[in-house]
Amino acid sequence: MSGKIILVIGGARSGKSTFAEKYVLTYGVRCAYLATAEILDEEMAERVKFHQARRDKKRWLTYEAPFHAEKTIACAAEKADCLLFDCLTLYVTNLMYGIGAPGTFAEKAIYVREEIDKLLAAAKASGRTVVFVTNDVGSGIVPENAMAREYRDVAGWVNQQVGNASESVYYVLAGQAVDIKKLAFKFEDASSAVGSEL
Repeated sequence: MSGKIILVIGGARSGKSTFAEKYVLTYGVRCAYLATAEILDEEMAERVKFHQARRDKKRWLTYEAPFHAEKTIACAAEKADCLLFDCLTLYVTNLMYGIGAPGTFAEKAIYVREEIDKLLAAAKASGRTVVFVTNDVGSGIVPENAMAREYRDVAGWVNQQVGNASESVYYVLAGQAVDIKKLAFKFEDASSAVGSEL
């Protein structure tokens, strides 16, 4: 049985993580939380504690997945029937700027795409529902510095990549979630798309 991929996207404090947690608990008895954050300072430590405090330890198994998360998905799927990956944007940060990351923007973009492909393949192979949480990073102003612009671009491409592979894409705003994939325009035939013959 192929795994089911769900994407939950929204801005900061939109309620996306809370919605994703409720979604996973609704469709799973034993749930896995795949945490991508690396605790590098006190602020991040406090944020992690805040998230941990609201999760019932009787129902949640927590896995650290800052790198090579495709392996963590496979491991978690053996013990849980529904998985929550929170979040893609932190994972992209780890891939782009962590130890061993490629040097140029083009190399980073290719490397991240390949790593996300591994993630999606693992989710499909898991036979479980895997819910990915991500930030809508492209709706604000154009960032002032080059690194921030590179990150925005790659994170946006990743959101498209995962959105295309997802069964549902929930956009969360003010705590309200809407499945935008149900509302999305779909081409009847890919060959009819503008520029397809080029």
